Amino acid sequence: MIDHVGLEVSDLARSERFYDAVLFALGGRRLHEGPHAVAYGVNWPSFWIVERGRLPAPAYGHLAFAASGRAGVDGAYAAGLANGGRDDGRPGRRPQYGSSYYAAYLLDPDGMRIEIVANSR
Repeated sequence: MIDHVGLEVSDLARSERFYDAVLFALGGRRLHEGPHAVAYGVNWPSFWIVERGRLPAPAYGHLAFAASGRAGVDGAYAAGLANGGRDDGRPGRRPQYGSSYYAAYLLDPDGMRIEIVANSR
């Protein structure tokens, strides 16, 4: 059910050093690097650190739930909006994360960023 977890960090370089050391010791490795994000995992990127230039707050980081396809993403997004969630990114392709990556973003009632994703691998 959980596809990946992302934490937002205030200083990506500082956090990279920490997570490189900790996750390497646990058998993980870097599977994605970009100017504002690094992702770790064993077989696929399952733990992300992202620098967005904001301080910790309710929307600090996100939790991603796996959907079985685009219809699942669309349905979960609509259900979330209908039940107290707020839009933080309409359903659509996210080619910056992979050629078949399709996702939507919501803010839960407390402001936590929730992603619903299909085809992330």
